[in-house]
Amino acid sequence: MINVLLVEDHHLVRSGLRALLEREDDVCVVGEAADGEEAIRMACDLRPDLVLMDLKLPKIDGIEATRQIKDRHGEIQVLVLSAYEDDESVFQAIQAGANGYVLKDITPANLIRAIRSVRAGMSMVHPGITRRLLDRISLISRTRAPGALTLHSDGLTPREVEILVGIASGLSSRELAARLFVSESTVKSHLRTIYRKIGVHDRSQAVAYALRKGFVR
Repeated sequence: MINVLLVEDHHLVRSGLRALLEREDDVCVVGEAADGEEAIRMACDLRPDLVLMDLKLPKIDGIEATRQIKDRHGEIQVLVLSAYEDDESVFQAIQAGANGYVLKDITPANLIRAIRSVRAGMSMVHPGITRRLLDRISLISRTRAPGALTLHSDGLTPREVEILVGIASGLSSRELAARLFVSESTVKSHLRTIYRKIGVHDRSQAVAYALRKGFVR
C-alpha cells in the first residue's frame, strides 16, 4: 500500500485527485494539505510514503515545502504535480529534492504509473521537459583547479565524485560503467556507498546534492 499525502490549494482539484487515487487498490490517501505550512506539518506527523505536491501554494510554496520535508524525512518521496513546465520551476524542484515532476495535463493512468514508479525508487520527469533539464545540467568545467572536486564532498573519494557527477549529468549505471571501464555492479556498489556518505536514499536526491555542492552546474 502506498500512503499518499495530497498537497493542493484548490479544493475541487484535491477532491478529484483523492477520488482518482482511491480507486486504486494499492494507494491510500492519508491526508490533504491546502498550503505549504500544512504540508510540512502533516508530512512530519503522518510520515506518508509519498507526497503529491503542487508548487504554487499559500504561505510556503511547494519548492520550499519539498525542501523542508526532504531535509527532515529524506525517506518520504515527493512527486511534483504542477501546471508549470518552465525550466526554473523544474530545476528548483529537483534541487529541493523532488523525486519526480509531472504536469497537470498527465492522464489519470500515467499519474498512477508515476506514483508507483517514484515509490519504487525511480525518478520521473515529464518527457517534454526531461531533455531541457539534462541540457541544463552540465559537467564541472575541466579548468577547475586539481582537487577542486574533493572540496566539501563529505568524504567521497575522487572516483565516487566522478560517479556522482556522471549520474547528475544523466548517465545510467551501464553508461557510467562503460566510460569508467568497470562493471555495472561496481558502479552500483559505489552508488550505495555514495548514498550512505551523503545521507540520501535515491538517485534524484544524489543529483540535488551534487547541484547544491557545485559538483555540477
